[in-house]
Amino acid sequence: MPIKYDEVMALRNVGQKYSWTDREVMLYAYGIGMGADPMDQKELSFVNEGYFTPRELKVVPTYASVAAWGASAGPIDVNRVMVVDGERDITFHKPLPVAASITADSSILGVFDKGKDKGAVILRKTVLKNDKGEDLATLIASQFARGDGGFGGPSEGQPEPHAIPKRAPDMTVDISTRPDQALIYRLCGDRNPLHSDPEFARRAGFDRPILHGMCTYGLSCRAVLQTYADYDPSAFKQHVTRFSSPVFPGETVSFDLWKDGNVISLEGRVKSRNVTVIRNGKTVLA
Repeated sequence: MPIKYDEVMALRNVGQKYSWTDREVMLYAYGIGMGADPMDQKELSFVNEGYFTPRELKVVPTYASVAAWGASAGPIDVNRVMVVDGERDITFHKPLPVAASITADSSILGVFDKGKDKGAVILRKTVLKNDKGEDLATLIASQFARGDGGFGGPSEGQPEPHAIPKRAPDMTVDISTRPDQALIYRLCGDRNPLHSDPEFARRAGFDRPILHGMCTYGLSCRAVLQTYADYDPSAFKQHVTRFSSPVFPGETVSFDLWKDGNVISLEGRVKSRNVTVIRNGKTVLA
């Protein structure tokens, strides 16, 4: 069935209820590879609460991307096998607490027709609110439905990508992933079999399961968190990336960073395959 543009644009769902505890925030941090060195005190603050000397647990800012996993404006009839993440843009209004009960309001910002053989882009918005009704984070997510173009919707109007500086990077950070990284990360909520089932991955056009785009998004947050943000989650005001190519579990992603005032530009590369996996990245720090 082709996408029904007017019906999709009218979708809205408010007051969806979610909650989390320290277990979920530690699992997310571990799912994006933090704590690989069990003696690294700075990373332990995200994955371990301490025993003899309790430590203040910190929450990775991009935990917001899974805090209300499944929140949706409503169902859209697309070919699930052909759907991949396109972009994430999260604005952080307040630091995320270690445990919370929240609500999520979801709507559709746009549906763009790239052509019958080129797919469609679906732009969604979700606002996370605390139990006082205050905004915690605003998530803008784009999905690329590779098999659903040609429905007759608009082709123009998508947000312009952030421009990366022309100069050489100010810093490069290598972040490795484990061969089983996707099997760990999926426990944060995203059970898409593209990341765990070899047969499903082959039918989607990949020779093996790929890493979640949102796990790569978490890696890009780590690159800024451990450098210019000095492991301070409250420093993050916005984090945006575009996914340009998949990462395979076990690969190392090299993040190039450019600092201009409080804006960090970033791109991610897998050197072993000479491919750029993250483009047009931007972090705004306090």
